[in-house]
Amino acid sequence: MLATSHPQRYETVLVAGAGDVGTRVARRLVEAGHRVFALRRSERPDGEGIRWLRGDLTRPDTLKALPHADAVVYAPTPGARDEEAYRAIFPDGLRHLVDALPAPPRRTVFVSSTAVYGEHGGDWVDETSVPAPMGFNGRVLLEAERWLASRDIGGVSVRLAGLYGPGRTQLLDRLREGKVVVPRGRGIYANRIHVDDAAAALALVLSLEQPAPVYVGVDDTPLPIDVLYDHLAGLLGVALPGEGPGPVGIGNKRLSNGLLREAGFRCRWEDARDGYAALI
Repeated sequence: MLATSHPQRYETVLVAGAGDVGTRVARRLVEAGHRVFALRRSERPDGEGIRWLRGDLTRPDTLKALPHADAVVYAPTPGARDEEAYRAIFPDGLRHLVDALPAPPRRTVFVSSTAVYGEHGGDWVDETSVPAPMGFNGRVLLEAERWLASRDIGGVSVRLAGLYGPGRTQLLDRLREGKVVVPRGRGIYANRIHVDDAAAALALVLSLEQPAPVYVGVDDTPLPIDVLYDHLAGLLGVALPGEGPGPVGIGNKRLSNGLLREAGFRCRWEDARDGYAALI
């Protein structure tokens, strides 16, 4: 189905896994007039119009008092970067949440990752490209996407590229410390999206009357990784990164946000060089 421009309204939205991205989405939904619940492992007092719930998606016994939700945004973060933790929070945690809800939601937006794609030799990749995950994270996320698509709960997966923004400054810190190397002159691409743009994309997808089953969430400007890192080093006034291998297990591709743009999405930060400059 193609996305339409008619906004879909939900009385109550549950953001499950309300960390950085989830909380930003929750704030946008409150501003749009939704009644918003946000679920996280630790307690947090209500504020900003968000009603906070405490629960652990890996433990069904903590999910027994969930409210009725017309729509869900599923945006948790695994407790560790290993397959067991990913499996516990994505396919298993998603099932736990859906089973615990008083009634099936009409829309479920799943925050996935472009890690589901493999090596494409620098070619353009979009929603029609065949997933071929190179690592456990992409394989587990793809399994969760497929489970979601098999259920009648309005599933939409949004595959986000590399996130950056406030509080996500590891790359800048490593550049300052001289701990970054890049593959020079080989056309190996970096794909990024500012965390605020990612939240805006998720909120938009939730509002679509007839969304596509999958969207790629990325900014407008894939950049060769050496071009991006050299630019950031210049902004920081530090030495350019030395020559070295590219990131492992990601694959070389240029990600397209064309389908999101057709749905009305516009990045505030179209080019990561500008987004990082604002952080610096």
